[in-house]
Formats: sequence, C-alpha cells, structure tokens
Amino acid sequence: MNHHDKLALPVGTTLDRFIMRKQEDFPYATGELSQLLRDIALAAKIVNREINRSGLIDIAGAYGNRNVQGEDQQKLDVIANIRFIRALRNGGEVCTIISEEDEEVIQTGNVQGKYIVAIDPLDGSSNIDVNVSIGTIFSIYRRVSPTGSEGTMADCLQSGTHQVAAGYVIYGSSTMLVYTTGNGVNGFTYEPSLGEFFLSHPNIQSPKSGTVYSLNEGSSASFSPGVTDYVAYCKEQGYSARYIGSLVADFHRNLLKGGIYIYPPTQKSPKGKLRLMYECNPLAFIVEQAGGKASNGRMRTMEIEPKDMHDRCPLFIGSVDLVNKAEEFLAKEFAEAK
Repeated sequence: MNHHDKLALPVGTTLDRFIMRKQEDFPYATGELSQLLRDIALAAKIVNREINRSGLIDIAGAYGNRNVQGEDQQKLDVIANIRFIRALRNGGEVCTIISEEDEEVIQTGNVQGKYIVAIDPLDGSSNIDVNVSIGTIFSIYRRVSPTGSEGTMADCLQSGTHQVAAGYVIYGSSTMLVYTTGNGVNGFTYEPSLGEFFLSHPNIQSPKSGTVYSLNEGSSASFSPGVTDYVAYCKEQGYSARYIGSLVADFHRNLLKGGIYIYPPTQKSPKGKLRLMYECNPLAFIVEQAGGKASNGRMRTMEIEPKDMHDRCPLFIGSVDLVNKAEEFLAKEFAEAK
C-alpha cells in the first residue's frame, strides 16, 4: 500500500451496493425486493434518529394508549410504526402490511405491489427509557393473490417457509441491520457521520453450540416440567444466564456468540408471549440461514401454519445443539404427559 492509499482507506461496502450486487440471487430479480430492502433501511435510519433524540425531547414514555396485545404503547412505538408504514407505502412494492401495533391489516393502496410485510416496528420498547438496546423485526412474503387488487388474509397468513427475506435492526451501542434473502445472513453497521449502513458482519455463521441460556427465570414457577428440567441441565453444565428482555438484543448476542433463547409457555401466557408472524418466523429464517435452529418445542417454527395474524407461539431458538437438547427434554415431558 503506497503513502496516498494510506491517507484514504476504503470505507467498505454500503448496504445499497451490496443489495445491488446480490440482486441476481433473488428468484424474481426485477429490483423490487432490492428497493423494498432499501425502503426498510431508510425507515431504520429515521427511527434510529428518533431513538437517539428521545432522551432530549418528549417522545419516550407511555402514549396513554394500548396496542392490540393490551400492552401500554410507548410513544416511540407509535413513531416507529408510522415511519415504517410510511416508507413501505411510499416505496410502492408492498401491497399489504401487518404490524404488531395494528389490530387490522394495513392496505397500502399499491395494488400492483408484489410483497407483503409483517413488522414489529419497535421490539423491547419497555426498555426505551432506560437506554437498553431495542430493535425492529421484519419479514417479507411474496403475495399469493393476483396483483391488481388489495392483499388478502391468505397473503398475510403464509407459513414462515414462504418468506423471501427477513431481518432485524438493533439500536444499541451501534445500530446494525441484519438480514437474509435465503442466501446466508449478512450484518451491516450504521455509520452515522456518513448516514450509511456498511457491511461489517459478512456471512454470519452461528456457533453450533454455546454456553448461554436466555429466558425469564422470574416465571420459573409456571414452567412446564420439560423446560424446568432443561434449565436445571443448563445450570449443571455451568452455562451463563443472559437475559436482556429485548428479544432482538438477546437473539443477536446468541446468534453471534452461541446460545439459546427461550420464551416458553407459562400460566400467564400458555402459548408463549411472542408473535409467530412478527417475531418468531423472521428470526427463525435468520437463525436457520446462519446454521442454527428454531422450534416451538415440538416442531420447526417456520412450518407452523398461522391461523391469525397475531398468533403467539413458544420459541426455542439459537445454536442447533442447544435447541436439540431442549427438544429432548420436552419430548420426554410430552411422552410422560400421554
């Protein structure tokens, strides 16, 4: 490297350039999915700005409103929901959106749009006002109904195996966008001074095993016997307990470092608390593409047939060896229950 090259080291590959380069990997390489991913990245930049400003202006804290799941809506949840819906509506590639924040299907008016998006605009929002990492999770499907009309419930209720892309944004000490289109998983870190996402984690491979388990042990009195036994096994193995309480943050750490994240059924939430369409399926697609595994304890998450857009589902997700072991303990429980 000569003296002049050292003066200006390359900054790396931008998300836009990476998407364009990978466009031919898509089964329908017409550019629309590429543009849709860029729309999501733009909304993520705007939401990132709002989150960073939230300590300075009054957009943190509860909104005095409850979302469809009965949780207090934080003001930033509402802002993030508006930002992502607006970006997807303006982009033109999406005919229909389902959001964790909205009870009803959202029709964008783009009847020629070929894609459906399921989105959790701001995951972990109870952590906003204490400066803990939060995130956005998204999932993209190709519509099954003919173009030229609004998207249907059949478009929105496809199993996770039909996803054409999925990803998440984590707003933390640095902001990252991680996504897959079914050809591996790539992570991009936001460079705020340039306003761009740069490729920082190419071809993420999740460790096959790990020594971290992540679940809310505060609910342990109502765990099923299989989950209780598995947690006891983790402790016997000397695993570390790590639970942030923001799904994206817990998942992201375990994806990179190895581990298992569990949201089991409890007495309070007999089907688990996480939503199949907005949380479980997109993260399952990502983890499988990185060599990991996602299950509801009995079957592969992505093969579950959704009945309702707000369906909940137990989640055991992460390193393949740890998820397999958890399933062993649950299989024993199910066998004894018979």
